[in-house]
Amino acid sequence: MYPEELKYSAEHEWIRVEDGRGTVGITHYAQDQLGDVVYVELPEVGRKVKKDEPFGVIESVKTLSDLYAPVSGTIVEVNEALMDQPELVNQDPYGKGWLMVVEIETPAELDDLMDAGGYRKSIGAEG
Repeated sequence: MYPEELKYSAEHEWIRVEDGRGTVGITHYAQDQLGDVVYVELPEVGRKVKKDEPFGVIESVKTLSDLYAPVSGTIVEVNEALMDQPELVNQDPYGKGWLMVVEIETPAELDDLMDAGGYRKSIGAEG
């Protein structure tokens, strides 16, 4: 439910790092708490984001929530499929429901994020 190879933020975002880039999404816990996602507002490619600052908005049948960048960098890709299929965030939060890819500016910021075990503890999940 919380892949070991990912890093997690206290705001319930995950990041998968490959070759200096990070793919970002929200966790299973976050999508479960939100309920059915009906809209995702993503930033423009080329925009710079700062760690812990909002980069977009996710709307569900229950609420509207900001999305927070787990690291600083430049957005190089966004998941266009979410414009027509926001429910992918619920169906596949670690796969097809990803949000953006960021060129990581400060790799040391990754050290501030939790591993899967730390994230499970932070949300009170077992195992």
